[in-house]
Amino acid sequence: MNFQWQISSGALFEWLRPAGFALAALLSTWMLADARRHSNARPAVAVWTLLTLFFPHIVFPLYLAARIIRRRPSALDSEASRGTWRWALPLLYAMLIFALGAFYFNLDYNGVDAHLARANRARLSGQRVWTIRELRAALTIEENPHTRKLLGIALAESGHWNEALSEFQAATRGGEPDDELSYHTAAALETLGRPTEAIARYQAFLNGGDCRRALPDARCAIAEARVKADTLTVPARDDRHQEKE
Repeated sequence: MNFQWQISSGALFEWLRPAGFALAALLSTWMLADARRHSNARPAVAVWTLLTLFFPHIVFPLYLAARIIRRRPSALDSEASRGTWRWALPLLYAMLIFALGAFYFNLDYNGVDAHLARANRARLSGQRVWTIRELRAALTIEENPHTRKLLGIALAESGHWNEALSEFQAATRGGEPDDELSYHTAAALETLGRPTEAIARYQAFLNGGDCRRALPDARCAIAEARVKADTLTVPARDDRHQEKE
């Protein structure tokens, strides 16, 4: 049995960020506890701790090197090691840092940009259900005509033409400027057996900028053929997905 683990660089980075933060928080907490054992200079301890949190790959090795070079027993070291509250401040610090980190990453994961990024990755990997789910989640946070258009395309590719048409129309009402929207709306209308409206939308697409360029969009020829035919029929199955029952 062959198993192929496929993951995009974007998804991998999304997983590594909280893991990297957790590691930095742990190193920073250890730094706070250890630096307090060897120094009474509270500003220096605070600086080492915060620098380790933000730049662990640089500061932590430097601290270890300095600690090894300058290592010598001291009364401060032995007294701190016997202290009952030696780990009290580091533990409180760790709890605060992890709480702030959890709040930030939860907010970031459920943001509009995060949903759109995951929708794009799902689309590229052919996961239409996840694409639709993430786009709908983004729309619950922020209404956006471009996102409506993307959702309509995903629904059309999945064969949900009635829902796709609703999204295309919502994108049009929202002021989506992309000329491509007229073509997608026309395709949905044609598939749903509304030829008169479909021809009007195909004509609107032909009048747009995409079909007036030196190298027009390939769909312009399709739209022109539909308009010239004057009578539209439901396209063949290999041209468009049929509406799912």
